[in-house]
Amino acid sequence: MARSARSAALLTAGMLLLTACGGADGTPHAAGAAGDGYPVTLHNCGRTVTVRSAPHHAVSLNQGSTEILLALGLADRLAATATWTDPVMKGLEKANSQVPRLSDNAPSSEKVLEREPDFISASFESTLGKGGVAPREQFEDLGVPTYVSPADCTGKDNSGDGDGARSTALTLDSVYGEIRDLAAVFGVRDRGEKLIAGLRARVTEATDGIDASGTTLLYWFANSEAPYLAGCCGAPGIITTALGAKNVFDDTHEEWPQINWETIADRDPDVLVIGDLTRESQTAESAEKKIGFLESNPVTRNMDAVRNKRYVLLSGQAMNPTIRTVEGIELVAAGLRRYGLAG
Repeated sequence: MARSARSAALLTAGMLLLTACGGADGTPHAAGAAGDGYPVTLHNCGRTVTVRSAPHHAVSLNQGSTEILLALGLADRLAATATWTDPVMKGLEKANSQVPRLSDNAPSSEKVLEREPDFISASFESTLGKGGVAPREQFEDLGVPTYVSPADCTGKDNSGDGDGARSTALTLDSVYGEIRDLAAVFGVRDRGEKLIAGLRARVTEATDGIDASGTTLLYWFANSEAPYLAGCCGAPGIITTALGAKNVFDDTHEEWPQINWETIADRDPDVLVIGDLTRESQTAESAEKKIGFLESNPVTRNMDAVRNKRYVLLSGQAMNPTIRTVEGIELVAAGLRRYGLAG
């Protein structure tokens, strides 16, 4: 489809959306009816986003955002998804199979526009920024509202190179806020509150009576030559704080600093939390390759955690600020108990 024709189609779709929207149970009814909840206006990452009716042809550009929408029962409202690091969260396989995937990595803006979206969501500012899929302005100029996870911008500076730095520690409240925002946009607020309640209950159960004080952790996301490790204050910080443990690199506010192996070996953490990714954009993506490297490299093979094989494997999404960060709390808690490192 040519750009001019595509733009016309998108603008027409935007006008049509003014005539129908979704109610709290997801069923469409006339816009302007009492209690329909529209328009929805959000203050999102320094922008004001107004959605005049419930989206029915949305595109989600990161796995974390997609899994929230699928967990809210919105597979039939998604035109496409993109940018995945892992298999979809357990329990969402059937819903996910109904949604076309544009690509495992970032798609072109042309591919996104071909889906004629009426709403676009992303987990990271970089996805909808310069060098990403396209700047938010490009879509908004065509009448398509955009949304970025507040966890990637609240108390975080993304202006430099790398994955940004946090001035304040992230909490699950940012993830819960994203759920509420998206539930409001799609007119399914009750589903959002139910999802949040379930996540809160899982955190309570996973951390009940746990005390991992005195236990040190290291989180390795990807790359063997210059490994990306978790700093103090992102999603791994949520996990560490919930369990009362200590991140050996909590002295850096960078989200995922690259640190040399000599420094890592010197800090000698008790447990290595290892990203088990299925993408292929970095070296040592899978847990198998990471562990193979750790146990063969002369700098790392004598680390206490490596000699004693104290590994906890997490999906990449559990190490990002998503609903699966709760999964990370559960798995790390279970691992620390298994190794006798937590009460």
